[in-house]
Amino acid sequence: MRTRVKICGITRLEDALAAVEAGADALGFVFYSPSPRYVEPAVAKQIIQQLPPFVTTVALFVDESSARVKQVLDQTGIDLLQFHGDESPEYCHQFDRPYFKAVRMSPVIDVETETQRFASARGILLDAYRPGVPGGTGEAFDWARIPADLTLPLILAGGLDQNNVAQAISQVNPYAVDVSGGVEMAKGLKDCVKITSFMNEVACAN
Repeated sequence: MRTRVKICGITRLEDALAAVEAGADALGFVFYSPSPRYVEPAVAKQIIQQLPPFVTTVALFVDESSARVKQVLDQTGIDLLQFHGDESPEYCHQFDRPYFKAVRMSPVIDVETETQRFASARGILLDAYRPGVPGGTGEAFDWARIPADLTLPLILAGGLDQNNVAQAISQVNPYAVDVSGGVEMAKGLKDCVKITSFMNEVACAN
């Protein structure tokens, strides 16, 4: 099966269109204000309105209030939710949108237990762990720690770029890969050449 690709941290229309042109399946918009990749909902709405069909849009939140999440959804019409904090399954399930849950690979995390906890999710995203940082570290983790038979589709994140994504797909065989910093010229600004190279490596790995 073909490995899907989500390109996260979209802040500009030209980056979104470049990602789609290169073959990305999903675009991620970060609604976590401390992040250098944060995008205002009004800007995200303008970008989304100019996308072609069959591109999934994803909203990333970190321990956000329910009211704020609903406000962003109403404003942007985003397709899919990504929760990257300490949200509970009950919290994640309340928004009348499909969601997936990010799990940071701390030394004590039990991936199978977390996958069972979030059985209502469409997938589980595994990301690198750095204390106090909810994601976007640009660091990889030991892929050997990933259980072989997860009950949810696996989205692999954390330090992926054109130099290691083919190896990651070969070793882990994830449903999808999620990249942000690995295709940037600066935080929040994508690099078209890196996007194309990344997508080519994914295609070759399949």
